[in-house]
Amino acid sequence: MTRQRRAAAVALGLAAAATALAGCSAPAAAPTASKQQPWSQVLDEARGQTVDLWMFGGDARGNAYVDDVLAPAAEQLGVTLRRVPVADTKDAMRRLLAERAAGEREGTVDLVWVNGDNFATGREADAWLCGWADRLPNAALVSKDDPLVAEDFGVPVDGCEAPWHKAQFTFAYDSARVSDPPSTVAELLTWAEEHPGRFTYPAPPDFTGSVFVRQALYGLAGGPAEVPAAFDQQAFDDLTPRLFERLRAIAPSLWREGRTYPRDQQALDRLFADGQVDFTMTYGPATLTDLVADGTFPATTKVLTTTDGTVGNASFLAIPASSPDSAGAQVVANLALSPEQQAAKADPRVWGQFTVLDPDLLDPADVDRFDVLPDSPVVPPYEQLAEKAQPELSSAWVAPLDDGWRREVLGRR
Repeated sequence: MTRQRRAAAVALGLAAAATALAGCSAPAAAPTASKQQPWSQVLDEARGQTVDLWMFGGDARGNAYVDDVLAPAAEQLGVTLRRVPVADTKDAMRRLLAERAAGEREGTVDLVWVNGDNFATGREADAWLCGWADRLPNAALVSKDDPLVAEDFGVPVDGCEAPWHKAQFTFAYDSARVSDPPSTVAELLTWAEEHPGRFTYPAPPDFTGSVFVRQALYGLAGGPAEVPAAFDQQAFDDLTPRLFERLRAIAPSLWREGRTYPRDQQALDRLFADGQVDFTMTYGPATLTDLVADGTFPATTKVLTTTDGTVGNASFLAIPASSPDSAGAQVVANLALSPEQQAAKADPRVWGQFTVLDPDLLDPADVDRFDVLPDSPVVPPYEQLAEKAQPELSSAWVAPLDDGWRREVLGRR
């Protein structure tokens, strides 16, 4: 196919990709990697391949880790790792699904940093290569009983993606301006009303704004036990009126009286750094350490400890079924799961992401890699941060909640 015909075919596929991204249902059977291929053969096939890793490009420390730590290690295995930055993971999904709709047998996406509704969308479209992640040599270091890596927002992983790191939704505040911080999400909403202009949150469907709405749903419903993990229309109809009514009620007390919202977490961070608001929030609390150390955030920044816990999840690396370099992508995913790379990524001076490895499955020398990491002066250890971790809702909840927020909160201000 000529370059012009290929571009035209992909362009025609964008409409189908947009439709696929609009929603999903139960995952269908997915293409699987050969179960007969030994790992030594995968390594041999991977040598000389270039793996294009599509990932969110807005995290400078994450970019630096991939470019300066993971990519050189992959090079030693004969694989060139090339980071492809995107503003949103949905950009990678649109490309992947457009190529699939255009009938491209060899796509341009080899590996995607993904989770949640994007993973579910790929499962629905049979777009992921499956049956490989459980067979990675380093997968043996991940607990099979860990629910965070067995399911991705309620969708069974089924060997279609390899875990990369864990995350915990976290609020942070300036203790110099907030002397008596709230201890629950419901109290935080009340605090916002009592301190006009000092709180806001990103507008869904931004990832951070979306999880804030889910967190508020838990807080107002009485906890995860009151919200079915699998999407249920009746539960949505019963639970969300109170949620949207409460978010509408606090809107006039938000930054700029709720007439506008930060577009993403980075915009919220800038407001916090400038002292315009007293709280920020993130699903990647590791970034707080560096932001305080370099003076972007005030030295008085603290993590808010909530008595009812916050939402936790894991993120993954997935291989499209159309990847022409799937062997190299498997090698990179296995490398990313190694104790050496997991410890380097967990270092708060590097990226500070929480490991998916089970310490009980590691050799003593590998346990030491994590034990010698410096403690963050800002972020508590993962065990403390995740002590009352709440499960993520099914990915099928995400779009209805985002759409409901735009209609019932933003549209009725």
